[in-house]
Order: sequence, then C-alpha cells, then structure tokens
Amino acid sequence: MERAFSKLAVGLGGLLALAGAAVAEDKPSYHAADIERHFLPDLGPSRALCIGAESECAKGVPNRPKVSSGFDLIVTFDYNSDVLTSSARANLDEFAKALRGAQLGSTAFMVEGHTDSKGGDAFNLDLSARRARSVVSYLSEHGVEADRLEAKAFGKARPRTGNPDDPANRRVEARLRGE
Repeated sequence: MERAFSKLAVGLGGLLALAGAAVAEDKPSYHAADIERHFLPDLGPSRALCIGAESECAKGVPNRPKVSSGFDLIVTFDYNSDVLTSSARANLDEFAKALRGAQLGSTAFMVEGHTDSKGGDAFNLDLSARRARSVVSYLSEHGVEADRLEAKAFGKARPRTGNPDDPANRRVEARLRGE
C-alpha cells in the first residue's frame, strides 16, 4: 500500500512538473529592453553640438558598433504550420512593446520567415512567407504600424543550424529595414 502511494505521489509530482513547464513555456524568452539593446547601436550616431575644431569634437564621440545580425524573435512553428503558439505570442508581445516604445518607435523592420529543409523549394518559400505575414499581422494587431513592417520569405535557404532538418530552422527573425 505504501509503495502504491509512493508511485502515485511521484506520478502526481511529474504531472505538476509538466504543468509548471507548460506555464513557463508561455513566459517570454526576452523582454522589450533586450530588443532595444540589440537594435539601438544600429540607429546611428547620437546628436550633439560641439563648438570647436573638428579634431576636438571627434575626440569625445564614441564609435557605435554596427549590429550585423537580425534579432531572433524566437517565434518557432510546428511542422508545416504558420500558426503562432502561445509561447510565440508571449515573445511577440515583448517585441511589439519595444516597437511601440520611444527608442524604436520610428524604426522600420524586415520580418523574415524561414523553414527547415523538409519539402520542396516552392512549398517552403510559400510557408516561410505565411509565417512572416503571420508575425506582421500579429504585431499590427498589437499596435505596431503595418507600414513599419515588411514580411520577407527565405524558405529553407538560410538554416540556423548545421542540420537543415532541425526544427530550430522553422523560425522568424527581424532586422532593421535596409540592413
């Protein structure tokens, strides 16, 4: 009897752990401030007024590093799907918050859709376009002006990992438009 109770307690503990993991999955993987920090170095030099020779003024101006990669929105998809999961929506809520904020409020972004390598080229290009449009639509519905967002499809042309079939390749990334 004690052994049966012990197995039941372990089984319930496992279920509670799974339930906790499911709840944790809906928490965003990053916050609006992380997104701002990623893109702010790319917004150009700060504005300042210097009265003096050009060589004197240039001394105090730090060079801002250029961000060369996009921001992984961590919007992954199930196989052959463009439907946003609850964890994807949690991440996009943070992205929308950053894009509505004062720091990034006037910037424009390219929203890039990607797939894994399963399926034909045309199919994957269409699927990645639907994924990018799904993200643009969600962000637009959450207060980001649609004209600041451009959906772009890459299909399976730019895998994230060395294994082209890896589910991690089914994703959406964002870049400053014109990068």
